[in-house]
Amino acid sequence: MTRNLKLIMALAMISCAVQAQPFLLKSTSGAKPFQLNIYYGTGGKGAYVQYRGQQGVIPLRLKKQPVQDKTSKLKVTYIWDEVVEGKVTGTYKLSQQTNQISAASYSRNKDHKLFMLEQEKDEEDYSGKVSYLLHGVIISFSRGMDEQLTFGYPDKIKKIAHLPGFDSQDPQRKGTIDDYNFDGYDDVAFSIPDAGMGVYRTFTIYLYNPVSKRFELLAEPDAPKAKCSGFCDVTLDKKNKLLLTACRGGANWWNNVYKYTAHNHLTWLSAKKAEN
Repeated sequence: MTRNLKLIMALAMISCAVQAQPFLLKSTSGAKPFQLNIYYGTGGKGAYVQYRGQQGVIPLRLKKQPVQDKTSKLKVTYIWDEVVEGKVTGTYKLSQQTNQISAASYSRNKDHKLFMLEQEKDEEDYSGKVSYLLHGVIISFSRGMDEQLTFGYPDKIKKIAHLPGFDSQDPQRKGTIDDYNFDGYDDVAFSIPDAGMGVYRTFTIYLYNPVSKRFELLAEPDAPKAKCSGFCDVTLDKKNKLLLTACRGGANWWNNVYKYTAHNHLTWLSAKKAEN
């Protein structure tokens, strides 16, 4: 198994296990103590911090890819640049193991001061709420039964959509940040267990439009020969720029292949029975 594959699997396991975001951190060094909430999504993307007592948020940009700990498969370290008005003003470093923060720090650029941080129990009830900051847009949704999805845009416009509800014994919604149309801009997807046996997940995908600076729902192509209804168990073939889906129909598993054509239009290419 390659090193990259191991890291991807570790990030996936952590993503499944974490239920505590946002994490509340407090400073343990410095004359004036402070608290902050830190939010982030897939592989550390969509990250931002919000200091307690302040209304604004501060974007965090991944400085380098997450690093898996050599002694623990579930321990991953993230490093972000703090970006204020387009300038890097500091660096956050955080090590996460399942739903716990094992180490964290903030380094301030203007005076090179290092602040050690530790996780603190948060008394606020977030009720499964999750939040990302992506392309300047605050994206908020619930892991649980609440179907509301909110996009808070930088121009103060707020758009509310509704995600598909659950018909499963495992009501857990997951968010994933990735470039689903291979245009160089990260998008966001939300998945829930299928309404049948719960053996695969169905996806709702929102693509970021860099021209309108809005997120737009990706519509399922009209493809009568497709073997899956909806976007199921979505994976990406980034080398060939293909969107792949997989589902179970009757006693068989099926794979579907989609490709984007001109004007960002998704089309169905083929379907075949999965090999056992």
